[in-house]
Amino acid sequence: QAQLLESGGGLVQAGGSLRLSCAESGRTYNTYAMGWFRQAPDKEREFVAAIDRNGALTYYADPVKGRFTISRDGAKNTIYLQMNGLRPDDTAAYYCAARTRNEYGGTYARLTDYDYWGQGTQVTVAS
Repeated sequence: QAQLLESGGGLVQAGGSLRLSCAESGRTYNTYAMGWFRQAPDKEREFVAAIDRNGALTYYADPVKGRFTISRDGAKNTIYLQMNGLRPDDTAAYYCAARTRNEYGGTYARLTDYDYWGQGTQVTVAS
């Protein structure tokens, strides 16, 4: 069973940057697409970005397009989320997710697209 560990969260001023990491351990050989979601207090968990197994295809939610970049290092079993131009409404707990079923050519924006989740890392953007 794979395990996911996020890191890199913290407090940043509006306009600043952070890079989140998600390291996968355990049975990593059967991991396909991976993604980032976020959840603000009293709100539902929402899609942020996803990347396919080979790192060739990426998908983004509209609010983060042009500001966030997802990437993948297969050798390290790690994905990253580079977040630039952070805004107060980006404040949330950020969760990494992994899919162990075959990819189907979608955008992997649904919670049900994923099989494993990390514990989350908090990002707070001060105005």
